Amino acid sequence: MPKLCGEAFWRETLRSAHYVVAPMVDQSELAWRLLSRRHGAQLCYTPMLHAQVFLRDANYRRENLYGEACPEDRPLIVQFCANDPEVFVQAALLAQDYCDAIDLNLGCPQMIAKRGHYGAFLQEEWDLLQRMILLANEKLSVPITCKIRVFPEIDKTVKYAQMLEKAGCQLLTVHGRTKEQKGPLAGVASWEHIQAVRKAVSIPVFANGNIQCLSDVEECIRKTGVHGVMSAEGNLHNPALFEGRNPLVWEIAEEYLEIVQKYPCPLSYVRAHLFKLWHHTLQVYQQLREELAKVKTLEGIVDVNRELKLRCQEEIANQKEGEKPKEGLPFFHWICQPYIRPGPKEGCKENGASGTEKGVRGKRALEEEEDGNSELLSKNKQKKKLRNPNKSFDPSLKPKYAKCDQCGNPKGNKCVFNMCRGCCKKRAFKETADCPGHGLLFKTKYEKSLSWQSSQRVIQNPEISRRGAVDVGETAVLEAAGDSAV
Repeated sequence: MPKLCGEAFWRETLRSAHYVVAPMVDQSELAWRLLSRRHGAQLCYTPMLHAQVFLRDANYRRENLYGEACPEDRPLIVQFCANDPEVFVQAALLAQDYCDAIDLNLGCPQMIAKRGHYGAFLQEEWDLLQRMILLANEKLSVPITCKIRVFPEIDKTVKYAQMLEKAGCQLLTVHGRTKEQKGPLAGVASWEHIQAVRKAVSIPVFANGNIQCLSDVEECIRKTGVHGVMSAEGNLHNPALFEGRNPLVWEIAEEYLEIVQKYPCPLSYVRAHLFKLWHHTLQVYQQLREELAKVKTLEGIVDVNRELKLRCQEEIANQKEGEKPKEGLPFFHWICQPYIRPGPKEGCKENGASGTEKGVRGKRALEEEEDGNSELLSKNKQKKKLRNPNKSFDPSLKPKYAKCDQCGNPKGNKCVFNMCRGCCKKRAFKETADCPGHGLLFKTKYEKSLSWQSSQRVIQNPEISRRGAVDVGETAVLEAAGDSAV
């Protein structure tokens, strides 16, 4: 059967999906995808997988894809991050039989993506991206799709999208934020950028950003003309978003926990999901937050959910007529609802400091504070301080490391090239050299290999050794004759 492309791929393979669950690291696992599908999601993505790790590690493949094969979990798109065409395609070839398309992540804005050189930090490398998509489109039996972030300029974003389409991308998801818009600086996604891309390309386009409820989905489709809408944060706080419902938090948690019992996943994933679902309720019942953080088993989490249910039902029973939700929430805290991430100024006010007095203080600024005042430390550092009162977070006391000549990471103290181990390994391999400081012995092993090959040739061809012995004998006779002549 020929590979479907563009609109035909969206209509037939993806069944004209309008409601899409985003790829979310450690969050869009099989159990959550099945829960979302029960409540209106028509297409799901796997969490982002590392192509290099997927290619070399059979356990990683089994834990993240092969072991999660489920007939109910289709259509499904597997997302990879990669920066090497061959590695990307080889990993995709191992995954293509378990999904309906392969997606290349060009939207991750996190620092780990910057260090690993993937995601949104590839968006300026158009030649590399063209080669990756061209090769994937040629080698894979399923379509290749891309998820991108926008540039500040609409024109550049449009040209970027057109380049990806020309290279062979069959569906494009556009997150209407730049790679700098993340965390407290996320701001509002630009549907104007998404609309411009939709008008400029002929392949299907999904929109991502500003989706908190079903009315947002409908408005986005109406304003941008996209084929579908993808949700991440909105889906995590209300997996029934695409149904237009706002269920009770303990009911949706019970349903999710039942699915997890059938399709297990790491307890950290379950805990993270419940922190999202119960976000507003845990502001009221702080003790349950601590219990959820400490619990070590799935049964323990079920017990915490049961306790949360009892407390909320008791609160509902004691509720006064005409009482309204607190803290400006659209619904009472026990109902699934969106969470609006506070901006930097709001976050500052929540911590008790006005913008005029102390200014906007981000996480990095807190980390750079001197050790004297625990109130200026992050919560994580305060916990470490409790465990070890002598621990200091003063940056001036941190050890200073000499940097690698190549990449700026700490170099090896005994490296002959003055590099970190990664850069040293590449150079030593290229030059067939040794670096005892990093335990790299390419030259030594190569010389041993040549010596072994030489000995093997002698063993396999005794004639060579006999001829060598005759040559040595003849030389000795000639030398003796020369001595007597003198």
